Amino acid sequence: MSIVTIERRVLEKNDAMAAANRQRFARYGLTVLNLVSSPGAGKTTLLERTLERLPRTVRTAVIEGDVQTDLDAKRVAKFGVPVVQIVTNGSCHLEAHLVEQAIGALDLANLDLLVIENVGNLVCPAAYDLGETMKVVVLSTTEGDDKPLKYPAMFRNAAVLVINKIDLLPFSGASLEAIRKNATGINPDLRIFEVSCVTGEGLDEWCRWLEHCAGYVNA
Repeated sequence: MSIVTIERRVLEKNDAMAAANRQRFARYGLTVLNLVSSPGAGKTTLLERTLERLPRTVRTAVIEGDVQTDLDAKRVAKFGVPVVQIVTNGSCHLEAHLVEQAIGALDLANLDLLVIENVGNLVCPAAYDLGETMKVVVLSTTEGDDKPLKYPAMFRNAAVLVINKIDLLPFSGASLEAIRKNATGINPDLRIFEVSCVTGEGLDEWCRWLEHCAGYVNA
């Protein structure tokens, strides 16, 4: 019982900070995506291909969360967007207070879109609200089509599913139909994109949707 009580207190404190973050983002009309996935699903590469395609009129910044190193932040910074690195030093997820500290280094008034790339993990980030507009879960075809069934909380709490590495479908043994069925069986409201960061398939549709989220085009 004491463990449950401690966990509840930790989450309550996090949720209070997340609510403050959300109010701050809303004050600036900022769309905030919490990008989550297993390690190796291709979040950073998806982010790179996205930044290549998004018009510069969509003023974008990135918060990078990693257990160690700033390697991903360096990759993203090459695209000329503001980047803030959070190193968790072992923690398997970002928390709202870390995001609150990170946004202090950003000019929120001059942004339209903020992408928070969370630590690679489909368990803990499902429970931790950061104040984001929505969670976007990235699932690669190489992980198999049963991933939503193994990590239902993440897919239940996400608004968007990006099925990545569809160019590897012939080699993965996964089925797009099965991924969709398993994911929407948990969350019927999921918006789903199918993309390949190698061939570029599906990326234009994904980026048009992001522009719409940032208030630039019609869906």
